[in-house]
Amino acid sequence: MHPFHHAKSRPDHPAYTMAGSGEVVTFRQLDERSNQIAHALREAGCQPGDTIALFAENSARYFEVCWAAQRSGLYFVCISSRLTTPEVQYIIEDSGAKLLIADAHKSAVAQDVKSVTKLDHYWSIDGDIPGFTSLETHQSKFPVTPIPDEMAGTDMLYSSGTTGRPKGIRPPLERGLPIDADNVLVQICRGLAGVTDQSIYLSPAPLYHAAPLRWSMSMTKLGASLIIMEKFDAEKYLQLVEKYKVTHSQLVPTMFVKMLKLPPEVREKYDVSSLQFAIHAAAPCPIPVKEQMIAWWGPIIDEYYAGSEGNGMTWARSADWLTHKGTVGKPVHGEVHICDEQGNEVPVGEEGQVYFGGTVPPTYHNDPEKSKGALHASHADWSSLGDVGKVDEDGFLYLTDRKAFMIISGGVNIYPQECENILITHPKVADCAVIGVPDEEFGEAVKAVVQPAPGQAPSEELAAELMAFCQANLSKIKCPKSIDFDPELPRHPTGKLYKRLIRDKYWGNSKSRIV
Repeated sequence: MHPFHHAKSRPDHPAYTMAGSGEVVTFRQLDERSNQIAHALREAGCQPGDTIALFAENSARYFEVCWAAQRSGLYFVCISSRLTTPEVQYIIEDSGAKLLIADAHKSAVAQDVKSVTKLDHYWSIDGDIPGFTSLETHQSKFPVTPIPDEMAGTDMLYSSGTTGRPKGIRPPLERGLPIDADNVLVQICRGLAGVTDQSIYLSPAPLYHAAPLRWSMSMTKLGASLIIMEKFDAEKYLQLVEKYKVTHSQLVPTMFVKMLKLPPEVREKYDVSSLQFAIHAAAPCPIPVKEQMIAWWGPIIDEYYAGSEGNGMTWARSADWLTHKGTVGKPVHGEVHICDEQGNEVPVGEEGQVYFGGTVPPTYHNDPEKSKGALHASHADWSSLGDVGKVDEDGFLYLTDRKAFMIISGGVNIYPQECENILITHPKVADCAVIGVPDEEFGEAVKAVVQPAPGQAPSEELAAELMAFCQANLSKIKCPKSIDFDPELPRHPTGKLYKRLIRDKYWGNSKSRIV
């Protein structure tokens, strides 16, 4: 399925509604506007297999751009609206984007990016940006009918690289693939989530993230009507469920925490009985939090484990989770293999690296070593996200550690080496480590442990100086919320940092953040 089918059968039905502004975009409007933008992209020289970048906050224009790229056979790179100029510049240049579309709310960064990049075109949405062409005005001169050479494009999202720089996940494009072809997630939405053209889907998260983007677009393919929150607010989420009789939603555990922290009288005054299905992933969910959510909403809360790489997926229904608490489920895409450091499969119940087999391994753009490193040494179709886990006698997977000490704060993946690479350049820093530490609301918070340079004494003033230094070079979410000092960080004579020893001071031996 595809929005153009629903534009023919139900042209005036809402494809999505913006929760804050109330703006409604019908299936006909979505189809016509995405067609116009597709024509504009072709005139701009974007051909199948090319890449465009979108740097925007949630808005009614977001999906018009994404569906235009999807029906034009393009890769569309959705860039976090929280990133700084150097970070946006890197992703644009690394991805090979030919064109940048930015929203007016990001005008300052967008103008800076334009001054340091050399793209073919710069377009603005949701208002004007000096030096950019207004896409809303530009697209109006193009026809609302499809371009003659439609083929399915796809997203190109960014994950971490071995150097700490994010790496693009660039799946192969099948030339000539129809724009309405099914994919694995569409099949899952239809089969496991029970999505129909009568479903109402509430998306509370930034659309530049993999899960909100992909779940929303899959829902639209199936004809569901979306409610898009510009920004998550716990009480507002419950209001929207009641107002629109929401049936389906995708969340992250920190949203559960915020809703559970509302006063009981606030939580109880909203009718959430319309909810038929809620799915969560992206971060470990504390067992007590999930128990409380199931008690509140009923056994409608499912969970999955997967990566942006799309190389496999496990799934846990509420009923299965209640009898296997802490599990992330059984495989629904690919099969799971648990292997030791030598690549041998381990017995049931033993921990090892988690591999998905029988699927297409990930391809990291401009990083063949990372692509190779994701593969099993003896099985070309086994690939890993680097996580450690175990499988029980019933075949349920449990994660027991996260890849490469990645920090997951509020469902957002934060790769500490980016921050470490900035901190180590400060003249008052001799060595540093960035880790995730327990945080009641977000699961983890970013902390830096710094070894001061000779002659520098630890102090609150130094900590403040270092945090300001980070924030001048990185988006705030990647920067430390706190800094501790250590006279000497534990390093092997070869130079390897024993980060686990540092982290264990804050976590102890508990792995409760994962299981």
